[in-house]
Amino acid sequence: MTTPKNSLPPGLVSNLQQVLLSRKPISVDQEDDSAKPASSEDDLSKPIILVTNSDGVESPGLSCLVEALVGDGAYNVFVVAPQSDKTTSGHSLSLKDTVEVASVEVNGAIAFEVSGTPADCVSLALSGVLFSWSKPLLVISGINKGSNCGRHMFYSGGIAGAREALFNGIPSVSISLNWVKDESVESFFKDAVTLCLPILSATIRDIEKGIFPKGFLLDIELPKEPLSNKGIKITKRSSWRSSICWQASSGSRTQAASRFAAGQPGMGLQFAQLSRDASAAGAARRFTTQKKDVEIVESVGAAGKSEFKRTVKYYRAEVIDKELEEADEDLDYIALQNGYVSVSPLFPSTHTDSESETVALNWISSTLLAAL
Repeated sequence: MTTPKNSLPPGLVSNLQQVLLSRKPISVDQEDDSAKPASSEDDLSKPIILVTNSDGVESPGLSCLVEALVGDGAYNVFVVAPQSDKTTSGHSLSLKDTVEVASVEVNGAIAFEVSGTPADCVSLALSGVLFSWSKPLLVISGINKGSNCGRHMFYSGGIAGAREALFNGIPSVSISLNWVKDESVESFFKDAVTLCLPILSATIRDIEKGIFPKGFLLDIELPKEPLSNKGIKITKRSSWRSSICWQASSGSRTQAASRFAAGQPGMGLQFAQLSRDASAAGAARRFTTQKKDVEIVESVGAAGKSEFKRTVKYYRAEVIDKELEEADEDLDYIALQNGYVSVSPLFPSTHTDSESETVALNWISSTLLAAL
Protein backbone atom coordinates (compact mmCIF):
# COMPACT_ATOMS: atom_id res chain seq x y z
CA MET A 1 0.00 0.00 0.00
CA THR A 2 1.46 3.35 -1.03
CA THR A 3 1.49 6.35 1.30
CA PRO A 4 -0.69 9.27 0.13
CA LYS A 5 1.38 12.06 -1.34
CA ASN A 6 0.37 14.76 1.25
CA SER A 7 0.37 12.60 4.38
CA LEU A 8 2.74 13.16 7.31
CA PRO A 9 5.52 10.66 8.04
CA PRO A 10 4.26 7.85 10.33
CA GLY A 11 6.90 8.64 12.98
CA LEU A 12 5.79 12.26 13.26
CA VAL A 13 2.13 11.25 13.47
CA SER A 14 2.96 8.85 16.30
CA ASN A 15 4.83 11.57 18.21
CA LEU A 16 1.96 14.03 17.82
CA GLN A 17 -0.54 11.47 19.08
CA GLN A 18 1.58 10.83 22.18
CA VAL A 19 1.85 14.54 22.91
CA LEU A 20 -1.89 15.09 22.53
CA LEU A 21 -2.73 12.11 24.73
CA SER A 22 -0.36 13.32 27.44
CA ARG A 23 -2.07 16.70 27.70
CA LYS A 24 -4.58 17.25 30.49
CA PRO A 25 -8.07 18.18 29.35
CA ILE A 26 -8.92 21.84 29.92
CA SER A 27 -12.06 22.34 31.96
CA VAL A 28 -14.62 24.95 31.06
CA ASP A 29 -13.92 26.83 34.29
CA GLN A 30 -10.17 27.00 33.64
CA GLU A 31 -8.91 30.39 32.48
CA ASP A 32 -5.80 31.52 30.71
CA ASP A 33 -3.71 33.36 33.32
CA SER A 34 -2.32 35.67 30.66
CA ALA A 35 -5.81 37.04 30.05
CA LYS A 36 -6.49 37.81 33.69
CA PRO A 37 -6.35 41.41 34.90
CA ALA A 38 -3.15 42.40 36.67
CA SER A 39 -3.89 41.75 40.31
CA SER A 40 -2.08 41.42 43.58
CA GLU A 41 -4.89 42.60 45.82
CA ASP A 42 -4.48 41.34 49.36
CA ASP A 43 -7.75 41.99 51.15
CA LEU A 44 -10.72 43.05 49.06
CA SER A 45 -12.90 43.10 52.18
CA LYS A 46 -11.50 46.58 52.80
CA PRO A 47 -13.03 49.52 50.92
CA ILE A 48 -11.36 50.05 47.56
CA ILE A 49 -10.07 53.58 46.96
CA LEU A 50 -8.83 54.56 43.49
CA VAL A 51 -6.49 57.55 43.29
CA THR A 52 -5.55 59.48 40.17
CA ASN A 53 -4.35 63.02 39.45
CA SER A 54 -3.42 65.41 36.65
CA ASP A 55 0.18 66.26 37.57
CA GLY A 56 1.61 62.83 36.92
CA VAL A 57 2.33 59.71 38.93
CA GLU A 58 5.50 61.14 40.49
CA SER A 59 3.89 64.31 41.84
CA PRO A 60 4.28 65.07 45.56
CA GLY A 61 0.55 65.70 46.03
CA LEU A 62 -0.39 62.20 44.92
CA SER A 63 2.50 60.66 46.83
CA CYS A 64 1.57 62.32 50.13
CA LEU A 65 -2.11 61.41 49.78
CA VAL A 66 -1.41 57.77 48.93
CA GLU A 67 1.08 57.45 51.79
CA ALA A 68 -1.56 58.62 54.25
CA LEU A 69 -4.32 56.39 52.86
CA VAL A 70 -2.09 53.30 52.82
CA GLY A 71 -0.72 54.10 56.27
CA ASP A 72 -4.24 54.27 57.66
CA GLY A 73 -4.59 50.55 56.95
CA ALA A 74 -8.36 50.75 56.54
CA TYR A 75 -8.43 50.86 52.74
CA ASN A 76 -7.25 48.97 49.70
CA VAL A 77 -5.53 51.73 47.76
CA PHE A 78 -5.01 51.61 44.01
CA VAL A 79 -3.34 54.25 41.86
CA VAL A 80 -3.77 54.78 38.12
CA ALA A 81 -2.22 58.09 37.15
CA PRO A 82 -0.77 59.78 34.06
CA GLN A 83 2.83 59.12 33.16
CA SER A 84 3.42 62.86 32.74
CA ASP A 85 1.77 66.20 33.45
CA LYS A 86 -1.76 66.36 32.00
CA THR A 87 -2.97 69.36 33.98
CA THR A 88 -4.86 71.04 31.13
CA SER A 89 -5.92 67.93 29.21
CA GLY A 90 -9.59 68.48 30.03
CA HIS A 91 -11.84 65.46 29.57
CA SER A 92 -10.00 64.14 26.53
CA LEU A 93 -9.77 60.38 25.89
CA SER A 94 -7.14 58.56 23.81
CA LEU A 95 -9.64 56.84 21.55
CA LYS A 96 -7.37 56.59 18.50
CA ASP A 97 -4.08 55.89 20.28
CA THR A 98 -2.70 52.88 22.10
CA VAL A 99 -1.80 53.77 25.67
CA GLU A 100 1.04 52.15 27.57
CA VAL A 101 0.43 50.95 31.12
CA ALA A 102 3.34 50.15 33.43
CA SER A 103 3.43 49.09 37.07
CA VAL A 104 5.14 51.56 39.40
CA GLU A 105 5.85 51.90 43.11
CA VAL A 106 3.80 54.52 44.95
CA ASN A 107 4.14 54.22 48.73
CA GLY A 108 2.80 50.69 49.08
CA ALA A 109 -0.26 51.04 46.83
CA ILE A 110 -0.95 48.89 43.78
CA ALA A 111 -0.07 51.44 41.14
CA PHE A 112 0.16 51.92 37.38
CA GLU A 113 1.26 54.82 35.22
CA VAL A 114 -0.58 55.40 31.95
CA SER A 115 0.61 57.28 28.86
CA GLY A 116 -2.77 58.99 28.66
CA THR A 117 -5.00 61.52 30.36
CA PRO A 118 -6.61 61.39 33.83
CA ALA A 119 -9.90 60.49 32.15
CA ASP A 120 -8.09 57.61 30.40
CA CYS A 121 -6.71 56.47 33.74
CA VAL A 122 -10.08 56.31 35.48
CA SER A 123 -11.86 54.80 32.47
CA LEU A 124 -9.21 52.09 32.21
CA ALA A 125 -9.26 51.36 35.95
CA LEU A 126 -13.05 50.96 35.94
CA SER A 127 -13.11 48.80 32.79
CA GLY A 128 -12.22 45.54 34.55
CA VAL A 129 -9.23 44.80 32.33
CA LEU A 130 -6.63 46.13 34.75
CA PHE A 131 -7.95 44.93 38.10
CA SER A 132 -10.22 42.11 39.26
CA TRP A 133 -12.70 44.74 40.43
CA SER A 134 -14.47 47.42 38.42
CA LYS A 135 -16.27 49.48 41.06
CA PRO A 136 -14.27 51.13 43.84
CA LEU A 137 -16.00 52.73 46.79
CA LEU A 138 -14.51 56.13 45.97
CA VAL A 139 -12.32 57.79 43.34
CA ILE A 140 -10.05 60.61 44.48
CA SER A 141 -8.31 62.92 42.03
CA GLY A 142 -5.45 64.72 43.72
CA ILE A 143 -3.92 66.32 45.42
CA ASN A 144 -3.54 68.43 42.28
CA LYS A 145 -1.12 71.33 42.05
CA GLY A 146 -2.93 74.58 41.33
CA SER A 147 -6.54 75.57 41.88
CA ASN A 148 -9.40 74.57 39.60
CA CYS A 149 -11.76 77.36 40.50
CA GLY A 150 -14.20 78.99 38.12
CA ARG A 151 -13.91 78.11 34.46
CA HIS A 152 -10.64 76.30 35.00
CA MET A 153 -12.81 73.23 35.64
CA PHE A 154 -13.30 72.94 31.87
CA TYR A 155 -9.55 72.79 31.23
CA SER A 156 -8.73 70.69 34.25
CA GLY A 157 -7.51 67.13 33.80
CA GLY A 158 -7.82 66.64 37.56
CA ILE A 159 -11.53 67.42 37.68
CA ALA A 160 -12.02 65.35 34.52
CA GLY A 161 -10.63 62.28 36.31
CA ALA A 162 -13.22 62.69 39.07
CA ARG A 163 -15.93 63.48 36.51
CA GLU A 164 -15.17 60.28 34.58
CA ALA A 165 -15.85 58.34 37.78
CA LEU A 166 -19.12 60.24 38.21
CA PHE A 167 -20.13 59.32 34.65
CA ASN A 168 -19.67 55.68 35.68
CA GLY A 169 -21.78 56.02 38.82
CA ILE A 170 -18.84 56.11 41.26
CA PRO A 171 -18.65 58.74 44.03
CA SER A 172 -15.66 60.98 43.47
CA VAL A 173 -13.69 63.83 44.98
CA SER A 174 -11.32 66.29 43.32
CA ILE A 175 -8.76 67.97 45.59
CA SER A 176 -6.56 70.88 44.49
CA LEU A 177 -4.02 73.00 46.34
CA ASN A 178 -3.75 76.67 45.42
CA TRP A 179 -0.12 76.84 44.32
CA VAL A 180 1.52 80.26 44.29
CA LYS A 181 4.83 80.62 42.49
CA ASP A 182 7.77 81.56 44.71
CA GLU A 183 5.57 81.20 47.81
CA SER A 184 4.33 77.61 47.96
CA VAL A 185 6.56 74.74 49.08
CA GLU A 186 6.18 70.97 48.78
CA SER A 187 5.59 70.52 52.52
CA PHE A 188 2.21 72.21 51.96
CA PHE A 189 1.04 68.97 50.30
CA LYS A 190 1.50 67.10 53.58
CA ASP A 191 -0.46 69.83 55.33
CA ALA A 192 -3.14 69.51 52.65
CA VAL A 193 -3.43 65.78 53.37
CA THR A 194 -3.78 66.47 57.10
CA LEU A 195 -6.62 68.88 56.34
CA CYS A 196 -8.37 66.57 53.86
CA LEU A 197 -8.32 63.25 55.73
CA PRO A 198 -11.29 64.07 58.02
CA ILE A 199 -13.31 65.16 54.96
CA LEU A 200 -12.43 61.96 53.09
CA SER A 201 -13.20 59.81 56.16
CA ALA A 202 -16.64 61.42 56.53
CA THR A 203 -17.32 60.93 52.82
CA ILE A 204 -16.28 57.25 52.89
CA ARG A 205 -18.37 56.65 56.02
CA ASP A 206 -21.53 58.02 54.42
CA ILE A 207 -20.90 56.14 51.17
CA GLU A 208 -20.67 52.89 53.14
CA LYS A 209 -23.87 53.79 55.00
CA GLY A 210 -25.60 54.48 51.68
CA ILE A 211 -26.48 58.07 52.61
CA PHE A 212 -24.01 59.87 50.35
CA PRO A 213 -26.05 61.84 47.76
CA LYS A 214 -25.66 60.70 44.17
CA GLY A 215 -25.17 62.66 40.99
CA PHE A 216 -22.34 65.07 41.88
CA LEU A 217 -18.61 65.14 42.52
CA LEU A 218 -17.13 66.96 45.47
CA ASP A 219 -14.65 69.68 44.53
CA ILE A 220 -12.29 70.74 47.33
CA GLU A 221 -10.03 73.74 46.78
CA LEU A 222 -7.38 74.29 49.45
CA PRO A 223 -5.70 77.64 50.20
CA LYS A 224 -1.96 77.97 49.64
CA GLU A 225 -1.19 77.40 53.34
CA PRO A 226 -3.72 74.66 54.21
CA LEU A 227 -3.19 74.58 57.99
CA SER A 228 -3.61 78.35 58.21
CA ASN A 229 -7.07 78.23 56.65
CA LYS A 230 -9.90 80.36 58.05
CA GLY A 231 -12.45 77.55 57.81
CA ILE A 232 -14.63 75.85 55.20
CA LYS A 233 -16.96 77.71 52.90
CA ILE A 234 -19.62 76.15 50.72
CA THR A 235 -19.07 78.10 47.54
CA LYS A 236 -20.65 78.86 44.20
CA ARG A 237 -18.82 78.52 40.92
CA SER A 238 -17.25 81.77 39.78
CA SER A 239 -16.57 82.87 36.21
CA TRP A 240 -12.87 83.35 36.97
CA ARG A 241 -10.23 82.05 34.64
CA SER A 242 -6.65 82.91 33.79
CA SER A 243 -5.83 84.89 30.69
CA ILE A 244 -4.04 82.90 28.00
CA CYS A 245 -1.38 84.80 26.10
CA TRP A 246 0.25 83.37 22.96
CA GLN A 247 3.87 84.34 22.30
CA ALA A 248 5.90 83.72 19.17
CA SER A 249 8.60 81.11 19.74
CA SER A 250 11.78 80.37 17.85
CA GLY A 251 11.71 76.70 18.91
CA SER A 252 10.10 73.75 17.20
CA ARG A 253 7.39 71.42 18.43
CA THR A 254 10.09 68.90 19.37
CA GLN A 255 11.92 71.47 21.48
CA ALA A 256 8.68 72.57 23.11
CA ALA A 257 7.87 68.98 24.00
CA SER A 258 11.21 68.61 25.79
CA ARG A 259 9.65 70.28 28.84
CA PHE A 260 7.93 66.94 29.48
CA ALA A 261 11.10 64.84 29.11
CA ALA A 262 10.54 63.39 32.57
CA GLY A 263 7.42 61.66 31.28
CA GLN A 264 8.81 60.11 28.10
CA PRO A 265 6.79 57.14 26.77
CA GLY A 266 8.12 53.62 27.13
CA MET A 267 10.04 51.73 24.49
CA GLY A 268 6.90 50.16 23.03
CA LEU A 269 5.40 53.53 22.23
CA GLN A 270 8.73 54.86 21.01
CA PHE A 271 9.05 51.98 18.53
CA ALA A 272 5.45 52.55 17.45
CA GLN A 273 6.26 56.21 16.90
CA LEU A 274 9.36 55.29 14.89
CA SER A 275 7.19 53.02 12.75
CA ARG A 276 4.68 55.82 12.18
CA ASP A 277 7.50 58.23 11.37
CA ALA A 278 8.99 55.77 8.89
CA SER A 279 5.61 55.31 7.23
CA ALA A 280 5.14 59.06 7.09
CA ALA A 281 8.58 59.50 5.56
CA GLY A 282 7.79 56.91 2.90
CA ALA A 283 4.49 58.60 2.16
CA ALA A 284 6.28 61.94 1.92
CA ARG A 285 8.76 60.55 -0.62
CA ARG A 286 5.93 59.12 -2.71
CA PHE A 287 4.06 62.42 -2.50
CA THR A 288 7.17 64.35 -3.58
CA THR A 289 7.56 62.10 -6.60
CA GLN A 290 3.91 62.54 -7.50
CA LYS A 291 4.14 66.26 -6.90
CA LYS A 292 7.01 66.57 -9.37
CA ASP A 293 4.91 64.82 -12.00
CA VAL A 294 1.97 67.09 -11.26
CA GLU A 295 4.12 70.20 -11.48
CA ILE A 296 5.35 69.16 -14.90
CA VAL A 297 1.77 68.83 -16.11
CA GLU A 298 0.73 72.10 -14.47
CA SER A 299 3.63 73.98 -15.99
CA VAL A 300 2.14 73.30 -19.39
CA GLY A 301 -1.49 74.26 -18.64
CA ALA A 302 -0.94 76.91 -15.97
CA ALA A 303 2.06 78.87 -17.10
CA GLY A 304 3.02 81.79 -14.94
CA LYS A 305 1.36 80.42 -11.78
CA SER A 306 3.57 80.90 -8.73
CA GLU A 307 4.23 77.84 -6.59
CA PHE A 308 2.67 77.92 -3.12
CA LYS A 309 5.28 78.06 -0.37
CA ARG A 310 4.29 76.66 3.01
CA THR A 311 5.43 78.68 6.01
CA VAL A 312 5.72 77.31 9.54
CA LYS A 313 5.57 79.38 12.71
CA TYR A 314 5.72 78.38 16.36
CA TYR A 315 3.82 79.84 19.31
CA ARG A 316 3.73 79.07 22.99
CA ALA A 317 0.86 79.69 25.39
CA GLU A 318 1.52 81.45 28.68
CA VAL A 319 -1.02 81.64 31.49
CA ILE A 320 -1.44 84.98 33.23
CA ASP A 321 -3.55 85.18 36.37
CA LYS A 322 -6.04 88.00 36.54
CA GLU A 323 -8.25 89.37 39.25
CA LEU A 324 -11.89 88.44 39.44
CA GLU A 325 -14.17 91.44 39.02
CA GLU A 326 -17.00 89.83 41.01
CA ALA A 327 -16.85 90.53 44.74
CA ASP A 328 -19.20 87.87 46.17
CA GLU A 329 -17.35 86.23 49.06
CA ASP A 330 -19.22 82.95 48.47
CA LEU A 331 -17.59 82.45 45.08
CA ASP A 332 -14.95 79.71 44.99
CA TYR A 333 -12.05 81.86 43.80
CA ILE A 334 -12.75 84.70 46.26
CA ALA A 335 -13.08 82.28 49.19
CA LEU A 336 -9.80 80.61 48.24
CA GLN A 337 -7.95 83.91 47.93
CA ASN A 338 -9.28 84.93 51.34
CA GLY A 339 -7.79 81.83 52.93
CA TYR A 340 -10.86 79.58 53.14
CA VAL A 341 -11.26 75.98 52.04
CA SER A 342 -13.70 76.10 49.13
CA VAL A 343 -16.09 73.15 48.88
CA SER A 344 -18.65 72.90 46.10
CA PRO A 345 -20.67 70.19 44.37
CA LEU A 346 -20.07 69.79 40.63
CA PHE A 347 -22.73 68.18 38.47
CA PRO A 348 -22.29 66.42 35.12
CA SER A 349 -24.70 68.80 33.44
CA THR A 350 -25.07 72.56 33.59
CA HIS A 351 -28.84 72.00 33.79
CA THR A 352 -29.01 70.74 37.37
CA ASP A 353 -32.39 70.43 39.02
CA SER A 354 -32.72 72.43 42.22
CA GLU A 355 -33.65 69.39 44.29
CA SER A 356 -30.36 67.58 43.52
CA GLU A 357 -28.39 70.71 44.28
CA THR A 358 -30.24 71.22 47.58
CA VAL A 359 -29.58 67.63 48.66
CA ALA A 360 -25.88 67.96 47.85
CA LEU A 361 -25.53 71.28 49.66
CA ASN A 362 -27.38 69.96 52.72
CA TRP A 363 -25.05 66.97 52.91
CA ILE A 364 -21.97 69.18 52.64
CA SER A 365 -23.18 71.56 55.36
CA SER A 366 -24.31 68.82 57.76
CA THR A 367 -21.47 66.34 57.24
CA LEU A 368 -18.32 68.10 56.09
CA LEU A 369 -18.58 71.18 58.27
CA ALA A 370 -18.92 68.87 61.25
CA ALA A 371 -15.89 66.86 60.16
CA LEU A 372 -13.43 69.67 60.84
